[in-house]
Amino acid sequence: MSLINVTNLTFAYEGSYDNIFENVSFQIDTDWKLGFTGRNGRGKTTFLNLLLDKYEYAGNISANVTFEYFPYEVQEQENFTIDIIREISPNSMDWEIMKELSLLDIDDDVLYRQFYALSKGEQTKALLAAMFLKENSFLLIDEPTNHLDAEARKKLSNYLRKKRGFILISHDRYFLDNCIDHVLSINKTNIEIQKGNFSIWWKNKQRQDNFELAENEKLRKDINRLSESAKRTSNWSNEVEKSKKGTTNSGSKLDKGYVGHKAAKIMKRSKSIESRQQGAIEEKSKLLKNIESSDSLKISQLVYHKNKLVELENISIFYGDTMVCNDVGFSIEQGDRIVLKGKNGSGKSSLIKLICGEDINYTGSFNKGSQLKISYVSQDTSYLKGNLTDYASNNNIDESLFKAILRKLDFSRDQFGKDISSFSGGQKKKVLIAKSLCEKVHLHIWDEPLNFIDIISRMQIEELLLEYSPTLLFVEHDSEFCKNIATKSVEL
Repeated sequence: MSLINVTNLTFAYEGSYDNIFENVSFQIDTDWKLGFTGRNGRGKTTFLNLLLDKYEYAGNISANVTFEYFPYEVQEQENFTIDIIREISPNSMDWEIMKELSLLDIDDDVLYRQFYALSKGEQTKALLAAMFLKENSFLLIDEPTNHLDAEARKKLSNYLRKKRGFILISHDRYFLDNCIDHVLSINKTNIEIQKGNFSIWWKNKQRQDNFELAENEKLRKDINRLSESAKRTSNWSNEVEKSKKGTTNSGSKLDKGYVGHKAAKIMKRSKSIESRQQGAIEEKSKLLKNIESSDSLKISQLVYHKNKLVELENISIFYGDTMVCNDVGFSIEQGDRIVLKGKNGSGKSSLIKLICGEDINYTGSFNKGSQLKISYVSQDTSYLKGNLTDYASNNNIDESLFKAILRKLDFSRDQFGKDISSFSGGQKKKVLIAKSLCEKVHLHIWDEPLNFIDIISRMQIEELLLEYSPTLLFVEHDSEFCKNIATKSVEL
């Protein structure tokens, strides 16, 4: 066991006025299986880069371990996998490598295949196995589940659960729950560490949020009551002070000493109420700092004139002589929320392209409603660029609604002035989802929409879909999201 000590850490990117971290201190035990959580853009990956000494910062980070970062960048992808593993962990014996791969349920034959020929899941597992074999290394694992199918995620999560000591960034709730024992949350105003998995942390956060909301309401009423009381007392004091210059009703002169004494007592009471009021305001200001914005969003989907929108019967899709899926059949009716499931390469994205109208080579019967309007969210975000105002205009969507949705998905106002190409992966995905939600369509089709999107935003999108029940066909490997959202499942 060793410790990672972070003391008075302050960091901002060059040219930015806002600090990502400001004077934060905490301690991490390298035996912990530590999950990171926090909204997109809060600094999770930035903190990993600070541990790797990639940026200059104020404060101090001390550790007696060598940090290794995943995803590992493989330069020579045409090399055999065994050579890449040996490059990462040169002291590992062949039997150790094979044992590690067996824990990840990978066949030994991947070792003697060129790395680029491996699937994304096989590449991820092979690299993580190599990095865990490296002596005196502490792994910083940044979103390993992106593009992994549900089965691959489960195997990887089970593998990590048996390991000792790492930091993991993931937005998959089930994945985190299965393999971590501590949570570090990067909140709006501070950083907290708790023992337990994500679900335990989330319950504690909800309990704290509910307590603060109740306290906030109580203090709000207290402040209003004290303000009214202070106002009345101040008026009394002023009236008494004015009367020092007057006379009594009988015409005799007032006892100015008595009146002054009475005015002083009222003023003292006024000051006391003011002090209590200020204390209540200060107490109120300590609350609600870390409550995340989760306002409900509103969408209005068009109603198609028929109940059945799309129908597929005995569909097989081909790329050249290669068949990617065989004998698929299902229909999409209004109100359906259908998840397409299957391993990577089973034809999920190809079916989506067929429904969206792309030129796909297929056999079988495919019928789509005439003049059916579809909104499509793709996996790819690399083409996004320009400012949000122009993006809304070019896509004929309501700019105010578009930006309101982004605000509710935790975009700061200064983000609106930046070029979309500079956004994080999660922020780019939110741009595509916000655009889709603004479009007047009959059917939403989303292909792995949640890649890189933070957990709180995922929950918020879930609430939206459950509230407004749009017709939706989607591919997603987040098992919790699928369980909560899908009304039907199609297994390929």
